[in-house]
Order: sequence, then structure tokens, then C-alpha cells
Amino acid sequence: MIKSVCIVGCGWFGLPLAKALVAGGVKVFGSKRLQTEVLSLQKLGINGFRLDLDDDAMLAQERTDIARALSADCLVINIPPGLRKDPDAYLLRLAKLKQLIDAKNYKKVIFVSTTGVYPQVDKVLSEQDACAHSEISTKLLQAEALFSELDNSVTVRFAGLVGPQRHPGRFLAGKTGLLDASAAVNLVHLNDCILAVSTLLFNQTSRGVYNVCAPLHPTRQAFYSQAARELGLVEPQFSESEQVTEPSAEDTRVTGKQICSERLCSELNFEYQFSNPIDMLLAC
Repeated sequence: MIKSVCIVGCGWFGLPLAKALVAGGVKVFGSKRLQTEVLSLQKLGINGFRLDLDDDAMLAQERTDIARALSADCLVINIPPGLRKDPDAYLLRLAKLKQLIDAKNYKKVIFVSTTGVYPQVDKVLSEQDACAHSEISTKLLQAEALFSELDNSVTVRFAGLVGPQRHPGRFLAGKTGLLDASAAVNLVHLNDCILAVSTLLFNQTSRGVYNVCAPLHPTRQAFYSQAARELGLVEPQFSESEQVTEPSAEDTRVTGKQICSERLCSELNFEYQFSNPIDMLLAC
């Protein structure tokens, strides 16, 4: 039975996950880089601890508290990659974390990754289709490999994240001459991310890699035009040569990569709260 979970990285996703687990009666340890943020976690019933993987002095000074937190039944690793700023720093942080957890035997280790590991190809992509197609994807796959060898490990690959403070209507509003009007939208709502990770945590049979992406894929033109309208913003304009005549029509051909999350649904009977990105717009 899982009684405690440690979440490394209580940010936009990690904090709501921590709150959900606490509400379910689980003892949660959650990390923040700054002490002031640690105190804010404690006010929410989360056992906050400071963890800055860039600060070796801090790691030595706080080693007792860190070791206690990392000794939870399960571990969720949710460290933002930030690969565009410093590709190597991400892997260094993860390597330090792996040293800190040492030989601990967790009931479950969840590593949060992204669907950036998939190439831009015109097809439906499942978990085995990941490849090192760019510098960023190479780093992401190396990061996944650090923890995939651990017992009871699971990697979740989130599609584009939307939810509170991340309304997609702002992503392309007012832009002109955009390409790929018919390209598939691959998004997932925060609520479904929380539900998916919670499901994987408490399911003894879950192993390996799972995509977490809404099953339906509207076109970029249909989705982002609707998203901008929802906020009263200027709709994005796509290149005339690429515009879809009836972007919302059911028979409109969607192009580009489409992330498949069938494994999560079929193996664990998972049901998305928001199976269509259009439905997410009112919950952002």
C-alpha cells in the first residue's frame, strides 16, 4: 500500500498533483528551490523541503531533510527541462538526483517527460516511435534513460500542457502568415495529467512509457481560431495557400504527427476528462 509520495518539482503540474494526493490521504513531500516557497507548501499540508540541484553546498547542508523526503514509498520526478537555455544543465541535475536516491527501492518511480521525443512526421505516433531527431530530443531520451532502468519505473510523456494560467487562446492570437493550418493539435489538460499520474502511481501493473495526450486532434486552424475567440482576441491568420476551407468539418484531413495515448486507455481503463482539446477551452 502506498502511504507516501515525494514530488521533486512542485511547479505548475507538481503542486496541483501534490494537493490532489494530500486530499486523498497520502503523505506528500514536495520540493522547491527556495526556502520561502517551501514554507508555502507546508501551509497546504505538503511536507515541503528545499532542493536546488544546482547548489552543491545546499545539498550537503540539507542532506538529512532531503534524504528523509526521498525515502517516501513513491517518487515523482517533475523537473522542467529548460533545454533551450542550457541543454546540458538538465542532465546534470538529473544525474545528481539519481545519486541522491541512491539504491532506494521505490514502489513506483514516475518520470515526467514530453512528447518532444517524437519527430515531426505525418503519422500517428505511439510510445515506441520516439527517436533522437534533434539535440533536444536526444537530451530528453537520455534523461528518460537515467531512470527507466530503475525497478517499478514509469515514464509519462505529456503533450502540450493547458489549464489554469495556460489558455491556448494566447499562443497564436493576432499572428499572421502561419503555416500548417491542417496540422494536428496535440494537447492535454492539467486535470488529465493529474489523473493519469495518480492512476499510474497506484496501479501495480504499470510499467514503461505512456503517452498522455487528448485522443482527439483538431486542426491548428480550427482550434487556435476558436481558442482566440474564447478570449476575445484577434484570431490567428494562416497562409492563404494552407487555409482549410471548413476547418471544423469532421471530414477535414488532419496532417502531421498525432500522439496516440491508446496504451494508457486500454491497459489501465483510463478515461480522459477532456478527450477533445476544444472542450478544454472553458477549463483554462
